[in-house]
Amino acid sequence: MIEARRLHILRAVADHRTVTAAAAALYLTPSAVSQQLTALEQETGHRLVERSAKGVRLTPAGEILLSHTNAVLAQLERAEAELAAYGSGAAGTVTVAAFATGIAQVVAPAVARLADTAPGIRIRVQDAEGDASLPMVLDRQVDAAVAVEYRGAPSADDPRLTHVPLYAEPFDAVVPVGHRLADAPEVPLAELAKDPWIGPYPGNPCHDVVVLACESAGFQPRLEHSSDDFRAVVALASAGAGVALVPRSALNGMDLTGVVVRPVDGVAPTRRVFAAVRRGAEGHPLIRPVLDALREAARA
Repeated sequence: MIEARRLHILRAVADHRTVTAAAAALYLTPSAVSQQLTALEQETGHRLVERSAKGVRLTPAGEILLSHTNAVLAQLERAEAELAAYGSGAAGTVTVAAFATGIAQVVAPAVARLADTAPGIRIRVQDAEGDASLPMVLDRQVDAAVAVEYRGAPSADDPRLTHVPLYAEPFDAVVPVGHRLADAPEVPLAELAKDPWIGPYPGNPCHDVVVLACESAGFQPRLEHSSDDFRAVVALASAGAGVALVPRSALNGMDLTGVVVRPVDGVAPTRRVFAAVRRGAEGHPLIRPVLDALREAARA
């Protein structure tokens, strides 16, 4: 008989690619993870992982078991949801990880909505970028994530997650007031090829959006200044340090003294925001109202 908790460990090892990282995500020791993997191999009668200096990878047998693991764990999430519904599940805490602008745009309004529509549900919010929040959902550190599509992100049909589209928004060009394109109604990205750039660090989903947009315009941006805080990005542009692309919602309420904000000429780079929960959990009586509130906040 295969124990479900060992399947959780197998998936964490497959996701994180090292025993140490999987152990940290699951709040276990590396030796405990190794012991559980050994026990799982004994239960199945197959070698499931191969270790090397670069980490751990699944064997063909491990890949077969992983494909069933995703289905089994999703079904267990559904079972928990139905049991919670049977027991009414009208009160409890849901933890949501989201990036800063997502918190302002949809999470905070959703919290306010739930205070009226489902007062028994308490939301705990954690600030986390999309590339961090999705692993947090898979590792059961949080119940839901509000994240941005990025290169390498789990796809919408990933068997481990249920995606709920929320909203999409364009990036606008931010240039100093004395910039040669400050008076242009729209900014062609190709015209900024020789400028110094200000942008998020690699790993931030918005970094990928900026780089891909510039690559599509025929150049690699010369990123001289890096910050994941768009207020800092705009402040540097105001000081004449360079140009930037910033999501439109991130500019709301910001001090724009010293900069000019213009739409991008042609097809604007866009970030697409979605909520994600572990597959099968979307019907949970605590999580379903949270997803509904996030959808309503996005529509508003």
